Amino acid sequence: MSISDSYRTFVLDQLGRVIERVRIKSMFGGAGVYAGKYAGEFFFALIDDDMLYLKVDDTNRPDFVARGMGPFSPFGEGGEVMQYYQLPEELLEDPDELKPWVEKAILVAANKKKRKSKPKAKAKPRKR
Repeated sequence: MSISDSYRTFVLDQLGRVIERVRIKSMFGGAGVYAGKYAGEFFFALIDDDMLYLKVDDTNRPDFVARGMGPFSPFGEGGEVMQYYQLPEELLEDPDELKPWVEKAILVAANKKKRKSKPKAKAKPRKR
């Protein structure tokens, strides 16, 4: 994983045009992209090899597939894939087109965070 300083700056500038409080944090040679909202911060994208990948689930994955975009695969073809799909590059330069894609990815990340933070119900003891 790697990203150039110029691409990192470009992505930060472009995302900053469509959402508030965005930051990029280096990790494993690439970078994680976070959006801050009132209820916390959400890890909604990552950057690797000068490509931006957005968080997906069943609600927004079809948008990426329809554009012929594929998942992030940190270990190469045939390896494990992550639930992040490459954003079509032309969208980064058009804030009006970019905004709904980013908002959906943030919503996916927020929903995942909610599911993780829900306390599990305690199992009731079985009667014998």
